[in-house]
Amino acid sequence: MSLTPAAAATTPRASRKEILGWAMFDFAGQAYTLLIITVVFGELFTTVIVGDRGDGYRLANFLWSLALAVSYLLVVLTGPLCGAVMDYQAAKKRFLFISYLATVVATAMLYFVAPGYVVLGVVLIVIANYAYSMSESFIAAFLPDLGPPEDLGKISGFGWALGYVGGLFAAGFSLVVLGEATAENFERVRWVGPFAAGFFLVAAVPTFLWVRERGTPQPPGMSYYQIALARVSTTLHELRRFRDLGIFLVSLVFSMAGVYIVIAFAFIYGAQVIGWDESIRNIMFIIVQITAAAGAIGFGFIQDRIGTRVTYLFTLVLWVGAILAIWATPEVTAYLNARLGLDWEAQHLFLVVGCLAGLSLGSSQSASRALVGLFSPQRKAAEFFGFWGLANKLAGVIGIIGLGLLQSLVGLQASILLCAALFIIAILICLAVSQARGQQAARDWEARNGR
Repeated sequence: MSLTPAAAATTPRASRKEILGWAMFDFAGQAYTLLIITVVFGELFTTVIVGDRGDGYRLANFLWSLALAVSYLLVVLTGPLCGAVMDYQAAKKRFLFISYLATVVATAMLYFVAPGYVVLGVVLIVIANYAYSMSESFIAAFLPDLGPPEDLGKISGFGWALGYVGGLFAAGFSLVVLGEATAENFERVRWVGPFAAGFFLVAAVPTFLWVRERGTPQPPGMSYYQIALARVSTTLHELRRFRDLGIFLVSLVFSMAGVYIVIAFAFIYGAQVIGWDESIRNIMFIIVQITAAAGAIGFGFIQDRIGTRVTYLFTLVLWVGAILAIWATPEVTAYLNARLGLDWEAQHLFLVVGCLAGLSLGSSQSASRALVGLFSPQRKAAEFFGFWGLANKLAGVIGIIGLGLLQSLVGLQASILLCAALFIIAILICLAVSQARGQQAARDWEARNGR
């Protein structure tokens, strides 16, 4: 849906330089997400640092899920409060910078996590992932300032796509230089933490140079704690005026629970269930990055034409198909080999599945971020994106702990079906969301309270 020219003119499109600076944080941060959470350190932690203690890696997988869940729970507890203070003090860049530095330091220290140093690994992952997850909410809060609502899909999609390009550069170099996440190669692969930290440190510099801090700080008079509680209390009271945002955030909890499971366990699944070779793992990484970037930028243009809500729903349908394909890969491979006389390996068919998962990954996250931007009054952007971050990380707690417990009972392959159930629930909830009504609620709030 497009606004009238008069309404759209209230938020002019930012310069290309500023939009690029904003997107560079996604470019820089993807190195952390991929190298630490998805591709290298997650596999290193479960298979080498904790290892198989006669239980098929079930304890290792549970400890990994516990560390991530604790970090996300901390975001749930602090994200909206920080968002309220940021809006009140016009201090988004200050909060973003603090979380950025904390991520860099904690990630670099993962170098010291050797086999058997399980507690140190859990503590550092909690700190690093908490700081990085907070920074995701902080950078997202700048999105409504970068253009009119009808451009937010393209801008958000550009950020996600550039992020996957950054991940391709960072992890591609890392996989070639550092090699496999094995005990024999530990002295090389342990450098993944410092490398990811250094990449994030350098690549995010344009964000702090080019992105503007808009808004005017409100006069002092209360402590940060009082400001945060007052603003969050007011927002929770007013949330009934933002009915569609509230419903969407509930849907987002379920959909992102599934996404966080995939991000945290996809490559662990490849190692433990599919049993892939290093070369196939590297190819899968490249495929996912390319298709995720294509999905983010392609669906970014599509959602500005057919509507962000419709696009979000379509990406969830893609996710259901992707999860079913991930679960069925070993059986489908065996069936095709028996019926057609082939000699395929599950890891080869898994590459095809990776294309579908990649398209779903980039497009769904971009659409969800853009929809929150459409439903957010500009003066409450940081606060509402704090709730977006809360929904995301609450999803992380529910999804990752849920999978961690389930896989300890039935194994990793069967428990992955939890994701499909979560995406279906998200679809059913989002059917009650109206994009037009949600955007109108944001405009009405701005009209009542002034810009």
